[in-house]
Amino acid sequence: MNSFLSTLLGWVGLAPPRITCARRVWQTGVHELARRTRNGTRESGAYLLGRRRQNGTHDILEFVFYDDVDPKALATGIVTIRETALPRLWEICRARGYGVVADVHVHPGGYGQSASDRAGPVMPRAGHIAFILPNFARGTPKPGAIGMYEFLGEGRWHDHSRSGTRFLKLGWS
Repeated sequence: MNSFLSTLLGWVGLAPPRITCARRVWQTGVHELARRTRNGTRESGAYLLGRRRQNGTHDILEFVFYDDVDPKALATGIVTIRETALPRLWEICRARGYGVVADVHVHPGGYGQSASDRAGPVMPRAGHIAFILPNFARGTPKPGAIGMYEFLGEGRWHDHSRSGTRFLKLGWS
């Protein structure tokens, strides 16, 4: 029923966004991503944790930075996450009662996916969302000016970047 209702609302432009995040959480997390680039000398990234609402929208409630769960994740200048980091991530999720809603990482230039982004999703399961922030996350990038990609499995992705706030909505709560 929820998916049918969402489909109907989508036809009239009233469907809820796929993902929401309080503006304060987004701005704080993005500012920290920019700081962790060490003045634009390396990439940074985070897992975005939260919950799913009954209407299907996912709420981002917290950023968990890659290098907090894997101290070597940013050592090469680009994001490289070792499998040994995942048990720590699952521990954090269990402790907070959250799941992984998406992930986010920064690029030095634009927000398009690199070949390595396409070939190696952070969470290689269908439905996972990956956000890419341009310019090392300087200037607090927002929906409409960031990459938003959904992993479909078997190396395929769907680009939601042009959907802007219809896909990712920043709110006041």
